[in-house]
Amino acid sequence: MNEQAKIDYFTEDGSVAAVNARISGDTHDRLADVMRSLVHHLHAFIKDVELTQEEWGVAIDFLTRTGQMCDENRQEYILLSDVLGASMLVDAINNRRPTGATENTVLGPFHVDGAPEYAMGENITKQGGRETCLFEGHVKDLDGNPVEGARIDVWCDSEDGFYDVQQPDVQPRHNNRGVFTTGPDGRYWFRGIKPVSYPIPDDGPVGQMLTKLGRHPYRPAHMHFIVSAPGFDTVVTHTFVAGDDYLTSDAVFGVKESLIASYEPVEDGETKWRTAYDFVLHRSE
Repeated sequence: MNEQAKIDYFTEDGSVAAVNARISGDTHDRLADVMRSLVHHLHAFIKDVELTQEEWGVAIDFLTRTGQMCDENRQEYILLSDVLGASMLVDAINNRRPTGATENTVLGPFHVDGAPEYAMGENITKQGGRETCLFEGHVKDLDGNPVEGARIDVWCDSEDGFYDVQQPDVQPRHNNRGVFTTGPDGRYWFRGIKPVSYPIPDDGPVGQMLTKLGRHPYRPAHMHFIVSAPGFDTVVTHTFVAGDDYLTSDAVFGVKESLIASYEPVEDGETKWRTAYDFVLHRSE
């Protein structure tokens, strides 16, 4: 068999070449590069584990059920990406920053646009709030200068471990959400509640997969932040509650050591807890 025939006809050894040879020369360069690599690694995986037809059928059924689980309120494929570490890896590759700049982590599925804008120091908790907390700190650049006009978009779960969008008939809209803007000193402070750990939705195919792998569905307690300012990279991140049981086993691999924040009890204050964290922004190139 000549070399051209090896490409024209599918063989086990020549599977990658046979498939990639069908990509048209008119295909966009980036798409062609991505698809060639995908085919290469997919075929290498199948050969490495010598996938059986029954196993491939199970995989197709799993992906089918994952798609069927998706609707306007739930994206099971994002959940799958999260628990496989793919979301965090894509985020890390696309948000490389110099040492000292605040690190990114996953956005998560519960951010909403249009959260209310509050004056600095106001309370974002509209319902509940036994474990009240003061969040404070500064937004700075890498040289330690305060960043004025930084927009801080924050959100977290309720004391029962649910976001407002998960319980539209239980929690008021925008409960535990708000937007604040820093002044000349770069300082921020607001009141809310101490977040709690919670399970990601595990009643679908992704949850079934975690169970079969002996993995739990829990995320450690955290407050979400998006910090943006003109001339700087936008930071999408969390601050995690120090001492949480799930810091080293986050179901979506979102924890970075630099993002763990201490929560200190407060005596005779307006809140039961206080946590301080400074955000360091990297100037856009």
